[in-house]
Amino acid sequence: MNASPRPVRKGALPSIRDVAAAAGVSHQTVSRVLNESPRVRPATRAAVLAAIDRLGFRPNRAARALGLGRASGVTVVTSNTMLYGYAATLQGIEEAARTEGVALSIRVVESAEVRQTVDYVSDPSAGGLVVIAFDPLGTAVVEALPPHIPGIVAAEPVAPDLGRVSIALDERRAAADATQHLLDLGHRTVHHVAIPSEGQAGGRQAGWRDALRQAGAELPEVLGCGWDIASAYEAGQRLARSPEVTAILCGNDDIAQGVRRALFDAGKDVPGDVSIVGFDDIPGSAFWTPALTTVRMDFAGLGRACFHAALAELGGRAQPEISLVPPRLIVRESTAPPKGRP
Repeated sequence: MNASPRPVRKGALPSIRDVAAAAGVSHQTVSRVLNESPRVRPATRAAVLAAIDRLGFRPNRAARALGLGRASGVTVVTSNTMLYGYAATLQGIEEAARTEGVALSIRVVESAEVRQTVDYVSDPSAGGLVVIAFDPLGTAVVEALPPHIPGIVAAEPVAPDLGRVSIALDERRAAADATQHLLDLGHRTVHHVAIPSEGQAGGRQAGWRDALRQAGAELPEVLGCGWDIASAYEAGQRLARSPEVTAILCGNDDIAQGVRRALFDAGKDVPGDVSIVGFDDIPGSAFWTPALTTVRMDFAGLGRACFHAALAELGGRAQPEISLVPPRLIVRESTAPPKGRP
């Protein structure tokens, strides 16, 4: 005998047992219908679907994921959503997810939350995983992931092998090209103000070193700073005090902005006294005074590639072919030959 439908409490979300009672079947049968099992008679399936529609039932995503394996969505882990490289990569991931109709969630990790973040993405409801590992915090998350958890890494090009699919833009080659541009203009050497994520093996710093060593040029001390423009301004003040500084490669365009202001306040003309090259080609860099010579990076393309790689890994499919626009030096007004050179 079929069970009588039990009333759903006012304001409560209907459960799978409410659907079962309304359709006159067991909750296991409802589960089989939701999971599209062929072991359900057409008349029973129709009754369950009618009950679902009548009650406005919505399956619990996490519960279904636990029964079926990883959920079909994608989770992105990042330590920052504001800096241009991170934000543009996220934009590419979001665009791809929207095009594919795939649910996307973002988990922002802080230094004290690596373990909690790993626990969060280890749950099957997190689906596929993309970790933006442009910095040590992102790398720490990747290193702490259990081997069975699928995950794609958006990485620096010279990052250590983390045993996972990693996709990177060739920052090292781009930084070498930017440094070589300054050397070709006649500058004796090029100073470098590095972004916080860079150690000596960081792609941008490594490319800078490559070009100077290949040219036999002096290798100046690297000046580090924070992500904030104020700390870049302080680094610029140090450089402005030396008459030997005629060319500077900055770790990103925000740093270039702080360095440019410090040079201006010290009475240094750009590019008359000092040439500056930035990195990333953020919106607006072409409209500075002077317009900034910088490296254009395909962060959105990187995000799209990581998203499709995560879907392929989640579905057990072969990795898709990766096609990224190579980084490109955009020469504008902030670089010129040093004084005394034509």
